[in-house]
Amino acid sequence: MNISEVAKQTGLTAKTIRFYEDKGIITVPSRASNGYRHYSKTNVDELQLIRRSRLVGFTLDECRELLDFSRDPQRKSADVKAKAEQKLSEIDDKIAELLEMKNTLETLTKQCPGNDSANCPIIEGLCHHSD
Repeated sequence: MNISEVAKQTGLTAKTIRFYEDKGIITVPSRASNGYRHYSKTNVDELQLIRRSRLVGFTLDECRELLDFSRDPQRKSADVKAKAEQKLSEIDDKIAELLEMKNTLETLTKQCPGNDSANCPIIEGLCHHSD
């Protein structure tokens, strides 16, 4: 199938598909006699894995590792689970960081009268808050 068909099936743009190919992340598609790329089911499956992995927070390098797992018939699900659990832990850390940011900003916003005065607790809090 051609790149536009693959793009429709995977929800990726042609530019993104070519990027993954150029980076050596997906299996190189074959070439038709006219020189156009011909994508296989394997290519589509790899692209789906990448797209879905990115949606749940995996980096491109981590997607490459997941693809390596998917290609290895001797893989251990424990290794894949460990990778997913590591990502979950990172996401939990990021959520905690975001919640702390939100709480700080909410506190500063509540302290600000939001009037015509130059006195602004938000600016003061951001300038003088100790980490």
